[in-house]
Amino acid sequence: QVQFVESGGGSAQPGGSLRLSCAASGSISSLYVMEWYRQAPGKERELVAQIFIGGDTYYMGSVKGRFTISRDTTKNTVYLQMTTLKPEDTAVYYCKVPMGNWGQGTQVTVSS
Repeated sequence: QVQFVESGGGSAQPGGSLRLSCAASGSISSLYVMEWYRQAPGKERELVAQIFIGGDTYYMGSVKGRFTISRDTTKNTVYLQMTTLKPEDTAVYYCKVPMGNWGQGTQVTVSS
């Protein structure tokens, strides 16, 4: 099973940007869908974005227009470009495939 390692998190001010990366241990070209989730302190994990094998994407309402999911099959990496960050985006972000294992995640903190 392909494993994923998230990176790129850190601290940002409101209105700032970060780009998260999700590096796969194997090829992602045949994966039907890849997903980014996040979990804020004291809250349940929530699905942030998906990218399907044909290139279609899905975003949760609160990030639509601010976040962009993409993938580079030559690098076996999925990205989450986050712009116009808000304090409520503070969370640990995870990438995975459906029914796959959870990784360590990468922490994103948005504060002034």
